[in-house]
Amino acid sequence: MYSKNVWKTYSNDELEKVMSFAEGYKKFITQGKTERECVRLAVKEAEENGYKNLDECSTLKVGDKVYATNKGKNFAAFVIGSEGIEQGLRVLGAHIDSPRLDIKQNPLYEKNEFALLDTHYYGGIKKYQWVTIPLALYGVVCKKDGTVVNISIGDNEGDPVVGISDLLIHLAGDQMQKNAARVIEGEDLDLTIGSQVIKDGDKETVKGNILNLLKEKYGIEEEDFLSAEIEVVPAGPARDYGLDRSMVAGYGHDDRVCAYSSFQALLSAGECKYTTCAVLVDKEEVGSIGATGAQSKWFENVIAELLDKTGSYNDLKLRRALSNTKMLSSDVSAGFDPLYAGVNEAKNSAYLGRGICFNKYTGSRGKSGCNDCMPEYFAEVRRVMDEGDIHFQTSELGRVDQGGGGTIAYILGNYNMNVVDAGIAVLNMHAPMEIISKADLYEAYKAYTAFLKNI
Repeated sequence: MYSKNVWKTYSNDELEKVMSFAEGYKKFITQGKTERECVRLAVKEAEENGYKNLDECSTLKVGDKVYATNKGKNFAAFVIGSEGIEQGLRVLGAHIDSPRLDIKQNPLYEKNEFALLDTHYYGGIKKYQWVTIPLALYGVVCKKDGTVVNISIGDNEGDPVVGISDLLIHLAGDQMQKNAARVIEGEDLDLTIGSQVIKDGDKETVKGNILNLLKEKYGIEEEDFLSAEIEVVPAGPARDYGLDRSMVAGYGHDDRVCAYSSFQALLSAGECKYTTCAVLVDKEEVGSIGATGAQSKWFENVIAELLDKTGSYNDLKLRRALSNTKMLSSDVSAGFDPLYAGVNEAKNSAYLGRGICFNKYTGSRGKSGCNDCMPEYFAEVRRVMDEGDIHFQTSELGRVDQGGGGTIAYILGNYNMNVVDAGIAVLNMHAPMEIISKADLYEAYKAYTAFLKNI
């Protein structure tokens, strides 16, 4: 009943594969710090591997490889199987949004000869973790003439970084009396972006200098912030963590670590009996809502397109296809931290270095908001893992009354498909720097590949 530490089992050849796979992932998570960047990288790799844009295909046959995108924030790739779409798909579903700060629509102001940007945090964060660290800016500014300007500041060689200041300890007597939720208030997460004063007409201004820089480099005006989407994320690359290099430290493991391993599994699985899919969605951290969240009709519409282009669409067949689908909701689990052992129930926790983690149910306290996987389906998943000699563990998200959380599993479960959460244990979840084990990353990739081929 107890999972093994994976590192004990690897041969030298397997260790090389583990480390090599992690290098590709580090590159992905360093470059893919937003949903748009993840989709851009996924499209590039899909096309390099022979996948075609679904919109450009009039018909589909067995073995065809296609991809689809939605508003620059969703991505799905498919390999058409020998069984008809109506018989169901084998789906790996992950999300590519992560907790961050978003620039407000009217953000730029000057105060005491500093230029600052107002932000609104996105997802569940400990606000105090986001101060005094180097931050980068990514996103798009959409102008009225239809021009879209891409923003990337803070990660390229020679770039400046920005950040949020905090009160020095010498003057923090009152601040230190506050509880952790209020040490830093949401409205105080304002980004310092400049301090150089210039002459602007009759005024001396810092804000004017920033506007001049934005105009010169990007051709944008202050009012263009109204139709901008700029995300504030930690600056810097993903790094090896630990003197033994057994882990990866980086921003956005939740849930890009599962997104990457899922897509790599699809690429390596090749043609299977059932049509296979890796789908990457947005907005999970705020409820999976909106046009790019898992609750959107987009994925359902793409399956309808697949049916149509394989020559067999009608509404009943679409419903049957969704109901017959089997899925792994590829999302992370809370890794057991020995420094905070009390929030976990030890024998039902996820441990770093023990392989992919399955959560039969998520939710909070009385399983509120959960997807509760059918045991018949999980028995099938167990069989495939064991036959593939894949290391896995099971867990819950902390003690019963400690807290909880959810994934996209229940949303796809609404189609009557069999779904179970399957992901990677993470330390520091939702912090600017999260930690995962390279061994778990590789075991997840193996598990996802086996699922696509053998379920």
